[in-house]
Amino acid sequence: HVQLVESGGGSVEAGGSLRLSCVSSTYSISTYCMGWFRQVPGKEREWVATIRRGATQYADSMKGRITISQDNAKNTLYLQMASLKPEDTARYYCAAGSWRGGLCFIQANGYDYWGQGTQVTVS
Repeated sequence: HVQLVESGGGSVEAGGSLRLSCVSSTYSISTYCMGWFRQVPGKEREWVATIRRGATQYADSMKGRITISQDNAKNTLYLQMASLKPEDTARYYCAAGSWRGGLCFIQANGYDYWGQGTQVTVS
């Protein structure tokens, strides 16, 4: 069972930056598909980015403003966000899923393990 803990959220002004972190305290994240998703109350969870062994994918809504990365030695996943907009306000979740070949899933149901989320508020 993979345990994931996010941190780094907070309140920022529009145009600001944040770096989210997600630490796995159990299994190594290096072999999994790792993803960031976000959710606003009343809406479905939205895919943001995925990474596996350096191969990255980004949602169009945030492409160019975010970078997903991982430090396998620290078993930590990151999401660097810049030029934040009020519409980026959401709870951000990291997730881990088994790699099934090819690109990682961008659907939430393709991921088996989730953190508790960290709130990002942009005003």
